[in-house]
Amino acid sequence: MKKYEVLYILADNLDDATKESFITRFENLVTEAGGEATVTKWGSRKLAYEVNYKSEGYYVLMEFTANPELPLEMERQMRIAKDEILRFMITVKE
Repeated sequence: MKKYEVLYILADNLDDATKESFITRFENLVTEAGGEATVTKWGSRKLAYEVNYKSEGYYVLMEFTANPELPLEMERQMRIAKDEILRFMITVKE
């Protein structure tokens, strides 16, 4: 199991229930694969530049441990939700 972290930005115009469902969805993805996840919600912040005509986003940082295949599946699911997830970045921690 490797340590990873993912920082993703949700569209700020989503209601709170939808934001929570996305956070829970990716947290469950990790736990169902046998890993552990820690979520830190940074909240709404102004973006450095507009993304999809949006100037604010809801930042979420999740640190997790997982098998090397899981980040690929997480990336696939985040790309599918491209209207709700503005940007994301998955990195390996040493």
